[in-house]
Amino acid sequence: MLSPRMPELSALEMLVTVQELGSLSAAAALLGLSQQGVSSRMRALEARVGSPLLTRSPRGSNLTDTGVLLAGWAADVLAAAERLDAGITSLRSESVQQLHVVASQTIAEYLLPQWLVGLRRQQEALGLSPARVRLSVTNSATAAVMVRSGSAAVGFIESPHVPHDLAAQTVQNDDLILVVAPDHPWARRRSKVSPAELARTPLVTRERGSGTREALEHLLSTAGAGPMPGPAVELTTTAAVRTAIAAGTAPGVLAALAVRDDLLLHRLAAVSVSEMALRRPLTAIWAAGASAPAGPARDLVAIACRPRTVSHSGPRTSR
Repeated sequence: MLSPRMPELSALEMLVTVQELGSLSAAAALLGLSQQGVSSRMRALEARVGSPLLTRSPRGSNLTDTGVLLAGWAADVLAAAERLDAGITSLRSESVQQLHVVASQTIAEYLLPQWLVGLRRQQEALGLSPARVRLSVTNSATAAVMVRSGSAAVGFIESPHVPHDLAAQTVQNDDLILVVAPDHPWARRRSKVSPAELARTPLVTRERGSGTREALEHLLSTAGAGPMPGPAVELTTTAAVRTAIAAGTAPGVLAALAVRDDLLLHRLAAVSVSEMALRRPLTAIWAAGASAPAGPARDLVAIACRPRTVSHSGPRTSR
C-alpha cells in the first residue's frame, strides 16, 4: 500500500522534465503550465519529499543530488506508467472493436437488428469506429452457458428463469399469443381457452431450453394449470413451429413479434386465453458486476431498454 508521501505522476513528470531541460520556464512551456505554476508545484514536491530538489541560478535550474536521485526513480515509474497507459488504451480499443452477442431466436430475429443499428449510429455519432459484432443465435439455456463460459460478453434470453450465477437486467416485456391454423376448431370458438384447457392440450413447441417454452410452462404453473403433457411436435426453430401450426398439426404459443405477419395475412388465427396474461420478460445477462461490461456491451443493453419504436398490430390474446 502506497504511503501519503508518494507524489502524483504529474509531479514526477515535471521533475524529470526540469532535469532534462535545465530550466523551469522551458519545462513550463513544454508541459503547458505557467512558470509560476511549475515553481509552486516544485515547492510542494520538495515539501512532500522533505528535502530541497532544485537549485536556481542565472544560467537556469539544476537538480540537487537528492533531486537527481528522485528523478532517476521517477523515470522508472513514468516508464511503467506509460506501459500501463498503452495497455489500457489497447484493451479499450479491442473492446470497442469486437463484441460477441448471443441471443435467443425471437430476440435475434425481431429485436436485435434494431438494437445493433442503434449501437452503430451511437458509436458513429461519438466519432468511434463501429464495433465488429459477432452474433450467435440459440435458445435461452445455451445462451446462458455461453455467457457463463465467457465466450459471449452479453446475452439476451426469453426465459423467465435467470441463472442465479449471472447478472441480469430486464430490457423489455414481450407478449405471447396462442395461435392455430385458420381451419382449426379453436379459430371459430367464441369462448376463451382456459389455462387448464391449454395445459391439457399437446402443442407444437420449441425444444427444451427454449425461452418461449419455458415462459409458457412457468405462466401455466403460476396459474395453477400445470403440468403440461408432452408436445404434439417438438421443433428447433420458430419458423418451423409457425409452419407446423399453420399446417394444422396442433395449436402453439409464440411471441407476438414472430406471428404478427401471419396474423395480418390470415395464415394463423389468434385465440384468446382467459384468466392469465401471456407476457414474459426479455432479459440481458452477463457474467458479473452490477452493470454489463463497459464499452459496446453496456451500450447495447442500454439501447435494448429503450421503448420500442415499431408498433405491432393484429389480433392479440385477451388480457
